[in-house]
Amino acid sequence: MSTVAPLQDADEFWLFGYGSLIWKPPPHFDRRIPGFITGYVRRFWQASQDHRGTPEAPGRVVTLIEKSYWNQLKDHHDSAPERVWGVAYRIVPERVAEVKDYLDIREINGYTIHYTPFHPAAGVDPATLPTQVPISTLVYIGTPENDQFVGPEDPRRVVDVIFHSHGPSGPNPDYLFGLEKALDELSAESGDEHVTDLSNRLREMMAARRVPTPGPHPAPGPPQEHHFRRASSVDEQEETEKTS
Repeated sequence: MSTVAPLQDADEFWLFGYGSLIWKPPPHFDRRIPGFITGYVRRFWQASQDHRGTPEAPGRVVTLIEKSYWNQLKDHHDSAPERVWGVAYRIVPERVAEVKDYLDIREINGYTIHYTPFHPAAGVDPATLPTQVPISTLVYIGTPENDQFVGPEDPRRVVDVIFHSHGPSGPNPDYLFGLEKALDELSAESGDEHVTDLSNRLREMMAARRVPTPGPHPAPGPPQEHHFRRASSVDEQEETEKTS
């Protein structure tokens, strides 16, 4: 489960991505490891006013809900996998302080810092892993207390919102389809029924309206040099997962 305690070893700073961060790597990483966390449920229950929608017409993006809290809710998708699959990124040691400062600056739009154990997927090269496994990873979560948290919605409503939403980061359907594809590529067991059902509903809606579905997202590229800016940057904000 999550904690708010800081990481014990600054030389091993890991960031967990469960949304667009899977296919859109953060800056200054040197290791990318697929795997999962437990104790959470991934849902499209976070409004997006600044990336996949606008303040007047917010889109929908994913957040994580603690499983114990989710069990108390009436969700139209009444089952969820025990594991939330995603990717952990190790930030290079000499850039840890810079990245942490940057991430602190970008605490916006309802996401807060949590730490949770990350379990690497089977078959990951042991040479890429730290000494201690599971790995303590930082993750950004839109908790139910934030004003962008939507909560349970009829899947038809969610898909309709996604279909009509577009923001500075692009069309909302690109985000949903990109997440589905990215999850399917992580592992034979990394699919998410909630994501798949919404994707299938959206494809049916787009087919009925003769709207072409977007092409696939490119595979994650190699680490790239990155220069942070305190001023707003759509790409940088979305990469942190806090506003994606």
